Amino acid sequence: MSLWVDKFRPRALDDLHYHQGLSTRLKSLAASGDFPHMLFYGPSGAGKKTRITCTLRQLFGPGVEKLKIDQRVFLSPSKRKIEVNIVQSNFHLEITPSEAGNYDRVVIQELLKEIAQTQQVDLNAKQRFKVVIINEADSLSRDAQAALRRTMEKYMSNMRIILCADSTSRLIAPIKSRCLLMRVAAPSDDEMQTVLTHVARRAYFDLPPEAAQEIIQDSGGNLRKAILVLEALKMQSPDLSGPLTIAKPDWETYCRKVAVLIVTEQTPARVMEIRTKFYELLSHCIPPTIILKTVAEAVVSQVDETLKAEIMHWAAFYEVRMRIGSKKIYHLEAWVVKVMSLYKQSFYQFDISEFE
Repeated sequence: MSLWVDKFRPRALDDLHYHQGLSTRLKSLAASGDFPHMLFYGPSGAGKKTRITCTLRQLFGPGVEKLKIDQRVFLSPSKRKIEVNIVQSNFHLEITPSEAGNYDRVVIQELLKEIAQTQQVDLNAKQRFKVVIINEADSLSRDAQAALRRTMEKYMSNMRIILCADSTSRLIAPIKSRCLLMRVAAPSDDEMQTVLTHVARRAYFDLPPEAAQEIIQDSGGNLRKAILVLEALKMQSPDLSGPLTIAKPDWETYCRKVAVLIVTEQTPARVMEIRTKFYELLSHCIPPTIILKTVAEAVVSQVDETLKAEIMHWAAFYEVRMRIGSKKIYHLEAWVVKVMSLYKQSFYQFDISEFE
């Protein structure tokens, strides 16, 4: 039994409910004889992966849905084994090189070279090239991006690369210049309501407009989250009537508790307590950038207007440092200390001004 987000996922470009102009453009590109390297970018839950899958089906037909998962082992220069999961069909291959950490360059170089040097096996295929989908392309190291750029130039005849990223800001200019950029924006509230109503209809129930609006407000433009919340609420309350209680994920509640700890006390002991909580979040595989963003937003909602811009400025500063460095906890902790310093400084200034 699959989740609704997978069960009711559109399979063809014609089935997509929003960004119709983008769907039309992808259809014409798939029909043309000159399919380029592509970069799909946009916020999480906007539908990038769904559009990529639909484009592959338009290119190669239903055969792309016959998938198998393979685990490949690569050797680093120091002979360390790197295990990477690969999802593939006869026509395409999907990888997430950032799983390999600092060794993502090895995965990119070896795997792409191997694919590019082989011809399309299926003689009935509409296209003579294979497609490689690279997820989380914006998390690739600079070395991996440089290796990818060289591969894109050298093996264009046998292979096309589709990159999937949340933002283009962390990709080097040579890669962006070699790809056709496709921005998949977050759906509007009306578009999300259309999709939720469609999912409800396919699940054989009517979705009250009030319930749909509550789900849309909670999801913040993330359609995947909205459909998951809809399914969870349907399990709790079959008629979806009355006041709905949308449960927050545990990690999000935990991050909000960390924000309260930062604001209520600014001492070395409190920093050590927060460090323990950060370690717990990281050990449960919550990405450090998500932790920083969620805690920063929660802190900003509790402080004075004069501090908000500076807190977000330092969050952005330490996010950049975090991407460059290897020990994420150092940068999370440094941001906490900086925020505590700013908060305490503004608090004392406020107290002094009262007595002047």
